Amino acid sequence: MTGTMWRHGAVAGMLMLALAGCSNKEHVAADASAAGAVASPEGAALAYEHDVEIQLDAAQIGPRVKQISDACQASRFGDCAVLQVGQQGGEYPSGSIRVRIAPKGVEPLIGLAGQGGDVASRNTQAEDLAQQVADTALTKARLQKEHERLLAYQDDKSIKIADLLVVTQRMSEIEAGLEQANKEAANQRRRIDTQLLTLRFQTPSGQRSRSEIGEALSDFGATLNSSVAFVIRAVAALLPVVLVAWLFGWIGLKLWRRRRRKVAQARG
Repeated sequence: MTGTMWRHGAVAGMLMLALAGCSNKEHVAADASAAGAVASPEGAALAYEHDVEIQLDAAQIGPRVKQISDACQASRFGDCAVLQVGQQGGEYPSGSIRVRIAPKGVEPLIGLAGQGGDVASRNTQAEDLAQQVADTALTKARLQKEHERLLAYQDDKSIKIADLLVVTQRMSEIEAGLEQANKEAANQRRRIDTQLLTLRFQTPSGQRSRSEIGEALSDFGATLNSSVAFVIRAVAALLPVVLVAWLFGWIGLKLWRRRRRKVAQARG
């Protein structure tokens, strides 16, 4: 009986270890997925920018750019705003899209962009806005303090009209400065709370090589015609020069031979 209980206990222990192992794997996978979302640490003021180049079949570039734009505008991966969209056709199709998106949506959007293709390069950088944020806050505090002091001065019953006009003008300047400072603060906050993501799409190098060969073959006749035309133009341009040079050379040879005969007769 004791042996049976021991065997049951061992089996239960192994099951618990197995379940714990699965739980740990799921936890690690979740951490790995979340690790891709780079966000500004608590108390920091970092503005992140990502630049990603993706190689994709030419036929998929246009639809993929639209798919990214639609996903962003629908806030599929969080708050998102499309800032720029560009496409180029022809022999070397390409496309690009720039968005500003919440940190948690950066990796999912890159994953959507790279489906069926390859991420050729990726660069992430951050600008530290701590000093700019501090300067803006200091400017706002200084302007607000001055505005409050002028308000109190404006309420003084003994103030003169001339002084009142000066105070009113200065308050208008301060209010304009406060408005500008608030705009700068909002822009800084937006850059910290969201991230700039630029996705560039190009065809794989193999497709570009084949396209270059095809283009060269298709342009063979035109290139040959251009080369022949260049030779004809060159001959036409040089022919008068050659004729004039030949004429001067022939005259010079005649004069040299005549002189040579005179010298020979004089010696004889």
